[in-house]
Amino acid sequence: MSLAVAPAFPDPVADRAQVHELQSRIRQMQATKLDARRLETHPALAALLPGGALKAGAAYTVHGSSTLLMAMLAGPSAAGAWCGVVGMPDFGAEAAGRFGIDLERLVLVPHPGPQWLTVTAAMADVLGVIAVAPPEQPKSGDVARLTARLRQREATLVVAGDWPQAEAALSVVRSGWDGLGEGAGYLHSRRVTVEAAPRGGAGPRRRAELWLPAMDETFRASAPTRLEAVS
Repeated sequence: MSLAVAPAFPDPVADRAQVHELQSRIRQMQATKLDARRLETHPALAALLPGGALKAGAAYTVHGSSTLLMAMLAGPSAAGAWCGVVGMPDFGAEAAGRFGIDLERLVLVPHPGPQWLTVTAAMADVLGVIAVAPPEQPKSGDVARLTARLRQREATLVVAGDWPQAEAALSVVRSGWDGLGEGAGYLHSRRVTVEAAPRGGAGPRRRAELWLPAMDETFRASAPTRLEAVS
């Protein structure tokens, strides 16, 4: 199986010239304009998210699983969104391609250096969804400016870790692999319980049993699908 190569940029991103180059190159590659208010998510995650979709201009957090983060990108990517990944040198493009992320519309900046917020803001100008792993807790003023940029550009942020005022926080609270037989075989599928906490952490939480991934390397709800309110 051949895979397209996701656009990547040198590391670290050292100055504003490289940020402007990033903006220019993405604008040249940009070919689609998405719905400005709502981004369809992967069907396996829809029941966990407020409104059943990703909200343009909002931020979401993911804890405990890089595969769950890929699942957050897979739905918008399949719908035509350009996605960016910032500060994740271990993000596997090959795995992302197998899981349904379009590598021809994926921009990787694995080592943005101390300008990770600047790079993320630049991506928000031209991409639909940006995933970022912050190397440090940003200042409240920087968060406010990036939040305003996301709303203005109607981009969606997915953060690996904590982020103030996230629309929802998704966490893997239980995980198990299938595939090993009686001391032999190989791991081929992972069943997880994902818990979604609403904005601010107050109110009921929802849980779903998912395959991340299933044996055929897809994301889907395990059978039968189970959602429950968690106080």
